[in-house]
Amino acid sequence: MRVHPTPPSDVPPSEAPPFDSAAARRLREALGMLPGHVAYGLRAQYGMDVGPDLVTAWERGLRAPDSREVSALAGVLWCDPAELLYAARTLREHRTVRGVAVPDLARRVGLSVDAYQRMEESGRWRGTERQSAALVAVLGLSPAQFVTAAGRDAELAELLRSAVTTRWQAYVKPLAKLLPVDRGTIEAALPRLHADYQSRMVATLGWGGGVGDAGDGMAGREFLEGIVGHFWERVQRV
Repeated sequence: MRVHPTPPSDVPPSEAPPFDSAAARRLREALGMLPGHVAYGLRAQYGMDVGPDLVTAWERGLRAPDSREVSALAGVLWCDPAELLYAARTLREHRTVRGVAVPDLARRVGLSVDAYQRMEESGRWRGTERQSAALVAVLGLSPAQFVTAAGRDAELAELLRSAVTTRWQAYVKPLAKLLPVDRGTIEAALPRLHADYQSRMVATLGWGGGVGDAGDGMAGREFLEGIVGHFWERVQRV
């Protein structure tokens, strides 16, 4: 028998995770339930003062349930809470999806509550390497998720563009400091990334100056624009 999840008690109700309203409606309809049935389940099983109108508002994107309501809704709809959420991107979204309160997260990563709160509100993580490792562990972040949540995508893109257009060896150390990825993985992924970019630019080094050169130049620019995604693809292959 499936056990319904208990809504987390330590997360402030005002914190709303990235709720997927269309998914909530789709899951309800798949069970043959009406909004009234869902509201009844929330009241009977979790003691929540929720009526059919509020359930409908959630499904239409007019209102957003908080983290406790999402957890309870998942229990009523017999699904995992993650099925009711969009992919989290910010520190706040990852934290609320995990049901972790600010004081608890700050303590577990070794920061004061005020220091962590400032980072979350600014969207820029400034913790040490040890604190970053703790953050990744507590929130279950992949390296790519960490970089995005930490507000480091632009910095990563700049370093990668420089690495593929010059000598990639010079960028291993700064990338190792920026990313929660071991140096060996970076040293394996960067030369492949460099070679892929250079292969797109070979034709521009010739004397022809024809249509083919322009096309290869465009391919190179497009590669640079998507450099972060290309990098993570190569990291996964290591």
